[in-house]
Amino acid sequence: MIDRSVPRRVLRAPEPRGAATFPAALPVRPRTGRLLVLATVFVCAACGLVYELELLALGSYLIGDSVTQASVVLSVMVFAMGVGSLLAKRLRRRPAFGFAAIEAALALLGGLSAMALYATFAWLGESRPALVAFSFAIGVLIGAEIPLLMVLIQRIRRQDAGGAVADLFAADYVGALVGGLAFPFLLLPLLGQLTGALLTGTVNAIVGAGLVLWLFRRDLSRRSRWLLITAHLTVLALLACATVLADDFERVARRAVYGGEVRVARQTGVQELVLTGPATGSPRSLDLFLDGRLRVSGYDEYRYHEALVLPAMTGPHARVLVLGGGDGLAAREVLRYRDVTSVTVVELDPGVVRLARTDPMLSALNGRAYEDPRLGVVTQDAFHWLRGQAARERYDVIVSDLPDPGITPSTKLYSQEFYGLAARALRPGGRLAVHAGPLVTRPRTYWTVEATLRAAGLRTAPYSAGGRLSGFAAGPDRTPGSSDAPPQDWGFVLAGRERAPELRVDQDAPWPRSLSTQSLHDAARDAERTRVAGLPPSTLPHPRYS
Repeated sequence: MIDRSVPRRVLRAPEPRGAATFPAALPVRPRTGRLLVLATVFVCAACGLVYELELLALGSYLIGDSVTQASVVLSVMVFAMGVGSLLAKRLRRRPAFGFAAIEAALALLGGLSAMALYATFAWLGESRPALVAFSFAIGVLIGAEIPLLMVLIQRIRRQDAGGAVADLFAADYVGALVGGLAFPFLLLPLLGQLTGALLTGTVNAIVGAGLVLWLFRRDLSRRSRWLLITAHLTVLALLACATVLADDFERVARRAVYGGEVRVARQTGVQELVLTGPATGSPRSLDLFLDGRLRVSGYDEYRYHEALVLPAMTGPHARVLVLGGGDGLAAREVLRYRDVTSVTVVELDPGVVRLARTDPMLSALNGRAYEDPRLGVVTQDAFHWLRGQAARERYDVIVSDLPDPGITPSTKLYSQEFYGLAARALRPGGRLAVHAGPLVTRPRTYWTVEATLRAAGLRTAPYSAGGRLSGFAAGPDRTPGSSDAPPQDWGFVLAGRERAPELRVDQDAPWPRSLSTQSLHDAARDAERTRVAGLPPSTLPHPRYS
């Protein structure tokens, strides 16, 4: 028989040692207070992901090789979040004060991270140590948020731990989604990297301070309250000053990176465009940088573009396709042939095309190619465009004027799948000319491009061009002041479907300035001496470039 006169003992999990477990005295109903905590989790998660994406974008932009930088930032930050979660255990006695202090530090570090990284790159020439340091520090602070918010939400209304964790992580993940979408589609195109990070830090500081100083103000002593108010006002003042000075800072830092004649600097939806050189005078003094990398130098670009285009134009060339080349310089060489009937330029960034059309120096350098009625422009990713058009369009010549294969975003445009699409778009007897990166300094990358073309069923004729005077199209870090010496040559591969095209320059080619049939034959012999045999092709699931 069960004795019901003695109440059964209810077993409960032990409370965390040192945690504040008494109910909080709130100025609102517990249900409203709980929603405010979850809203704070949402905003802080969005801000945290913006900081993370900012570090990823800047790491790729300033250092190069986006896969490596993404791996470094993510791995360091995730490790640091674990460290921050452990360190947060020491703050559970004063969770409200600890959370507000962490948000102040996070807003300051995250808000100023972009400016600090750009400063180290501009004046010290090396951003990787700063990138790792900011990734670790921001990760520690983000990792400390959830444990303290868990204590705060339990102070409002006790519930089982599983339910509280589910609510917190749901708000955290949804906030991360919003932050992840806001960065590329709102903050970056409208505000840029520096101001976008500063605005995110401001929001972070206001929300973190507002939750604690209003909702949990009775948990704070008078001294703690004034200490937090002073800290957050100081952070907001610093962020405001940095925002006011951001444009001046960017101009000064840009001059430190690019020199004193920065004439055009704008952020498109794809990349940063910087044009240096005087507004009038010789176009040879012009330099065009895309995401910090020198893509056009007026001093020697004609050597590159003649070597890329002229060998491919031997034979039928009425219809020509230029992949990349939004600067109009490859199209300039093609349009010099009067029997060319149409040229299609496929360029991802409409900002490059707009600059090539409207800037007086750049349009003079490209011979005002965009004013020629034979030229048409498609602003789309070359891979996707070829995939949709190759079944219907055929070309006599395809010119692949793309960034070096060592730059990760362009790797798919040097894949076996991409060259297969290009081969389908060739007419019988057509030629494909590919820029394959510097031959002498990066022979493995160059011969991987050649092996990939052969794997796509094309017959190849490798060659190079010397006389390189600048770091034009080198990579991945092509800014002035880079510790690496600029390459002295450009590597190319001419390919055809039925047979390897003959390397020569037609006698009626329009006034070549740097190229002859003999120089091409000499360059082909020199290229063969550097051949790296047995290299596997690069494919979409297994890129081979580094």
